Amino acid sequence: MRFSIITVCLNPGEKLNATLESVLGQSCQDVEVIVKDGGSRDGSVEKWKREHQWGEDGKTLWQKGPGAGGDAARVRIFVEPDTGIYDAMNQAVGYAEGEFLLFLNCGDVFPDPEVLERTRQVIGEELAAGTDPDALVLYGDTCSGQPLVTIASAPVITGFTCYRNIPCHQSCFYSAALCRRKPYDLQYKIRADYDHFLWCFYRAGARMRHMGFTVASYEGGGYSESRENLVLDRQEHRKITASYMGRGELLKYRGVMALTLAPLRRRMAKSRTFSGVYHWVKERIYSGQER
Repeated sequence: MRFSIITVCLNPGEKLNATLESVLGQSCQDVEVIVKDGGSRDGSVEKWKREHQWGEDGKTLWQKGPGAGGDAARVRIFVEPDTGIYDAMNQAVGYAEGEFLLFLNCGDVFPDPEVLERTRQVIGEELAAGTDPDALVLYGDTCSGQPLVTIASAPVITGFTCYRNIPCHQSCFYSAALCRRKPYDLQYKIRADYDHFLWCFYRAGARMRHMGFTVASYEGGGYSESRENLVLDRQEHRKITASYMGRGELLKYRGVMALTLAPLRRRMAKSRTFSGVYHWVKERIYSGQER
């Protein structure tokens, strides 16, 4: 199986339905969906199962998607306690059977039905070029819902990219082998996915390819973006970068951020007034780098 789409949830409400229907609506049907539920009490998981043709084992759904002649898309639901989102993600990786993993939170969706098919074609190109499939990360751009703008990802991942702003987690396909070699570090409450991305780049030497299209529509407003968690976010960023980058490298990156008015740019990126223009300019700059 080519893809495992992982969704972890706890009392997700109607958001679960939006995410699952988005995956099942993909033209590429070489995919399974792993739903890792931490013990929801809002009835959302049971409701979704009642409204679909559920398998006899009570855990697996086979459903034909729009792709002609393809295998059925498969949804598997696992309900068990966890200590938080990253523990749930680690558990879900253990159940996944796909070669490449993508983590979509409840409420996040694919922007169109061809995302997985285009990704499948890129994987084919990489394999034809001799890329090790167990050390491959594919990523794209992200449509953010708060505010509604396209956030362009860097066309090339560098050390400075890793320090400043990595691609959105919902827009990254990881080889399953990378996620099994390095589970998410549970000491980090907000940035375990950031730590994992830096490990892939600095330690695993993964091939990282920008695919040139939008992978996910990200709802935004999650745990890591709340005002009360900003201090912890900065603390974890400092700890993680110090574990992968040398002192001289960090001083250089901090200097560049200061000279380029990083705090002002962050405010513009999140402003309803200026975010559209900011991300448009950013996308034009990245397009020039790709050429």
